[in-house]
Order: sequence, then C-alpha cells, then structure tokens
Amino acid sequence: MTASDGGTYAPQAVHAPVVGPGEFPVAAVGLDHGHVYGMCEGLVGAGALVSWVYDPDPAKVEAFRRRFPEARAAREEAEVLGDDAVRLVAGAAVPADRCALGVRVMDAGKDYFTDKAPLTTLEQLTEAEAAVERTGRTYAVYYSERVHVETAVLAGQLVESGAIGRVLQVIGTGPHRLSAATRPDWFFDKSRYGGILTDIGSHQVEQVLHYTGADDATVVRSHVANHAHPEHPEHPGLDDFGEAMLVTSTGATGYFRCDWFTPDGLQTWGDGRSLVLGTEGFIEQRKFMNIGTQDGPGHLFLANGEGERHVQVRGEVGYPFFGQLVRDCLDRTETAMTQAHAFKAAELAVRAQLGAVDLVPRG
Repeated sequence: MTASDGGTYAPQAVHAPVVGPGEFPVAAVGLDHGHVYGMCEGLVGAGALVSWVYDPDPAKVEAFRRRFPEARAAREEAEVLGDDAVRLVAGAAVPADRCALGVRVMDAGKDYFTDKAPLTTLEQLTEAEAAVERTGRTYAVYYSERVHVETAVLAGQLVESGAIGRVLQVIGTGPHRLSAATRPDWFFDKSRYGGILTDIGSHQVEQVLHYTGADDATVVRSHVANHAHPEHPEHPGLDDFGEAMLVTSTGATGYFRCDWFTPDGLQTWGDGRSLVLGTEGFIEQRKFMNIGTQDGPGHLFLANGEGERHVQVRGEVGYPFFGQLVRDCLDRTETAMTQAHAFKAAELAVRAQLGAVDLVPRG
C-alpha cells in the first residue's frame, strides 16, 4: 500500500491472531498522527479488539470509527483509563505530549504503545523510565520503518541467521514528502515535534541498533538544516534535513539521512532504503518502491558467498512484532522489543538532535 505522505501510510493488516476473540481489548487515545491507524491495524491483525477511542477532536474520532467501527467513542480520557478491561492504550499524540500520556496510561495499570518519536527530551526519558520502574508496565514504541515493513523484518531474520556474517555498518535513508499544506501547526514547532532527528530520525537510530545487535552507541556527528523553507514565516521551526553518524557498542558504525524533499513526481511518499554491510555479504532494502518501475514496494537484495538474490517480500514474513507485543503484555515478557532498546533508540535520537550543527543559521 502506498500513500502520498508518510503520515497516512498504513500497511494492510496481516491476520495472525495470538489471542482469542475479545481476549485483548485495546484503546486508541490521541489521534494527532495518522500512524495510529497502522498501529491499530497491526494489533487487530494479532487478534486485539479496539474497544475505545478518545480524542478531543470529534472529527478525528468519527474518522477513526469509520475504520474501526467496533471502537466506542469515549467522552473523556478518564473513561478509557478507568475501564479495567482495557489491556493496552495505543496513542499517536503530538510528540511532545506522548510521554505524559504514557505515564497516565501506565499509572492506570495499562501497557502503553506510542508512535515514534516516543518522547522529545531527555527529561521526558527520565520520567518514562521512572514510570516503567514504578508501575511494571510496558512503554512500547511503533518504530514502523522496521517493525511494519516486511523487507525490514526479513533483513533482520537474515542477519540473525548469519547470512552476511558480522554486521559492520548500517546506512539508512528516510526521505518523506512534506505536503506542507496538510500539516498541522505543531508539525512546524520544534518544541512540539522535537526536530527531525528526534522524530523521523528515531526510526533510523532504532534500525542501526537492531541490525548491529548493539545495546548502546555514541553519536559522533550530526547535522540539521532548513535548506529550502526559510522564506515561509509559518515554518521557522522546521528541519527539512538531518543526518547523523553513530559508532555502536559492537564496533559497527551507522549513518542515516532523513529529509522532507521527496518530489511530487515520485510514486510514493519516500524512497526509504537501507544497506546493511556484513563481513560476508550485504543486504539492501528498497522498502516502499523500486524507482523507475511499477513493481510496488518490498524489494530486498542479498549478496553473499552463495550468490545474489532479489526477493519481493509480499506476505512472506508478515509483521510478527504485533503478536509478540500482545503476548508480551499478557505474559510479561520482552520478545517484541526490549524496553531498554526502545528507550535507547529514543535517547540517541534526542542526543543527535541536541548535538546537531545547524548547517544554515536561522534568524
């Protein structure tokens, strides 16, 4: 499935239930970003029931219920948090508000599943970590460019199987279409969205950690810029370009670039790619398209000592993260993603943003 911008992109649900009907009720709270649809589609595919939805904007709630008609519209957030049957709350609030929502959810005795970026400051990270420790609940993160992309899932399986040996470097690109006219005001306010490296850069940091098997990294260098939109007074806080280089605890390196420069003529919202280099081969992903063709998304290329392979990944591996997350919430395990990993990716993204050199000084 393609879309004109990444905010409305949501893969089709893969039906792979890990629970019985009605066994895992969930709620959606905070509909500021369209990723909430992909999050809920993934959970429903794993057998969850979306039983509640709340947002202060009735239009957003109405649109959500057209997609998930089984969800009851709550009159206030407390109505959702007060329902003991709800096991998990999925939310895509404004990034700066995601941590506070998560603390309220966990204090209500429920697990939390938030869109990336899961937080925007190191102070919020401390608050989130304290809430997890205090409540024993999970603060899960929708790093969709890995967990909800089949090429990314398959690449991880290949790396784990030793198909390319020990990983030495991960290079990622995260281009997006700006679609400025459709964006809300908070999208251009750095205090609200966190900056490009905190926000969409968190996808890339998470992939560097995952594919290298690292539990930590150092941000060696990072840059941000507003290269092409300074003339618009409504865009003073926009970073339209960001990049960073990391050295991981395994000795591998990572480089990523994210930007808002997808041209209108491209067939989808961004030509997201990654290249994973190992001691015995490499993997390239062309996640959302194969440029110059109408082949659709999901292209993985593998080269190693056995030869070359091109796989178009459609329904090959699915999205196991969601079923694992549901079972983790029920069994109190960490098979989908460890809490430490989710928080470390967020921390490094924020640190990259905080330490970034601005390539174009702003008045």
